[in-house]
Amino acid sequence: MSGSTQEAYARAVRKIIEHFGKDPRQITEEELQEYFLFRRNVTKWSPSTLKICYCGLKFFFINVLRRDWHLFNILKAQLEKRLPCVLSREEVIRILQQVKTFHNYTCLTTIYSCGLRLQEYLFQRRAVASYPY
Repeated sequence: MSGSTQEAYARAVRKIIEHFGKDPRQITEEELQEYFLFRRNVTKWSPSTLKICYCGLKFFFINVLRRDWHLFNILKAQLEKRLPCVLSREEVIRILQQVKTFHNYTCLTTIYSCGLRLQEYLFQRRAVASYPY
């Protein structure tokens, strides 16, 4: 287990101790379930943060305290579903109209119309520049 994973797991245990104000050996399965619901619904932790917390507490309660609770078999953190940000045609035109130099306008128009990522464009540009004509 990497050092950053160990730190994240220790932070998860520390957070639940702070939340309940008692020894983690005294925390019940119902309290643990309430804790996850509190973090999801009240403090609005992201799914990725909840997953790290879940993994840390699962490791702690199963491997350290030897508690094989049913909660760990049914509880799964939902993956965050994000839609990509897509600009409308009008928004793209408005942005490109703000570019004043012809060189930059041509560069950005090429990147956008070809669907390139910036790094892909820069790689192609370097490859063309280093090609011996």
